Amino acid sequence: MSSPARVLGIVVGAVAILAVGVYAPVMLLGPLPSVTVEQVASADAPESTPLALPADGAASLAIVGDDGSGTVLATAGSADAVPMGGAAKLVTILATLESLPLPAPGEGEGPRIKIAAADYTDYLRYEADGSRALRVSPGDSWTQRDVVRAILLTSSNNHADTLARWAFGSVDAYVDGANAWLADQGFTATHVSDATGLSGDNVSTADELAKLTALLLADPSLAAMLDDPDESPLGAHDAPDLVDRSGSDGVREITRSYTDQAGLSSVFTADVELEGADEGTRRIIGVMLLMPDYETLDPAIEAAVASVTAAAVPVTVIAEGTAYAKVHSAWGASSDVVATVTRTESPWGATFERPNVTVDPFTTSSDSRDVGSVTVTTGADDVSSPLRLSSAIRDPGPIWRLTHPFPVIGAFIEAQGR
Repeated sequence: MSSPARVLGIVVGAVAILAVGVYAPVMLLGPLPSVTVEQVASADAPESTPLALPADGAASLAIVGDDGSGTVLATAGSADAVPMGGAAKLVTILATLESLPLPAPGEGEGPRIKIAAADYTDYLRYEADGSRALRVSPGDSWTQRDVVRAILLTSSNNHADTLARWAFGSVDAYVDGANAWLADQGFTATHVSDATGLSGDNVSTADELAKLTALLLADPSLAAMLDDPDESPLGAHDAPDLVDRSGSDGVREITRSYTDQAGLSSVFTADVELEGADEGTRRIIGVMLLMPDYETLDPAIEAAVASVTAAAVPVTVIAEGTAYAKVHSAWGASSDVVATVTRTESPWGATFERPNVTVDPFTTSSDSRDVGSVTVTTGADDVSSPLRLSSAIRDPGPIWRLTHPFPVIGAFIEAQGR
């Protein structure tokens, strides 16, 4: 018969064997708890230069893409459709050239358009009203390119009517055709009621007018007229450049007009030099409608172009080696989580959002593998970088495991629930 001491010894021995045979393997081989992640203050959003647009009227700035489309960068003032003044002539040109395109530069001047009595009457009427008009005489013959140059460079109202009648048969038919063309192009706020823009019923929004201007600049023949207004073929009718304001600031005005309903309005373009990875030249478009006076309009144009130039300078959005988070292990190890590449972006006035940091769950990791990513939204797109540890998080070793059962058991139970 066994003594109580012997029984106790057997029980204690059994417990010891179980502890060594079960507890130790579980503690030594079981999963470790995942690190905790702390986002750090250095993960604030980068700053960009804002675009300067006047509070008066309605204004927009856009950038011309490689495909010729206009992407609006910023708008200010009224977002409603407002009278657009002489900018309506851009619709006149584009809507007529849709079906009757100009030959490419150097490949002809287009059909000849004979000046009829109605064209001469228009000239006399606009001249008497003090509206922009370019002299014509009955029986004159103007090429299609001559007429378009007169509209684009001189803002001639009588030539706008002449082009509309030639292309559509009448100004009324032009209005119907032009509005149908605008709808087909996706312009929902832009509407014309004549070929000249003198009526206050010619309306558009600043952002739609910027996109419309991009279509005009995408036409090689029209772009050539604006880039080199003095270039004209031998024998062409004179069309003085009365639209563009004088100055050497690199700004090319495409329309500049005043009517009682539209006030002062301007559509302009300028080339902006880029630096860094995006090095090259990009064209921007500006629209300013319902401006109260020249003392407001001209400084606003200068400020807008200067702000675009500043906003085009590449900004370091994500910097290699910058800590965007910090991880902590249950056993006291810690490490910064840093970006592995530098990302720069031309912000074009966009407001950067706070970096979005994602760290994948892990327990241990070397400093040579990706553990997550950081992404910053820049307005038009996103820029990202992989994230790695600045120093490795290693296994804490057997002593910590054996002396900290609760974190290990907790990690084991959590793993069973996945």
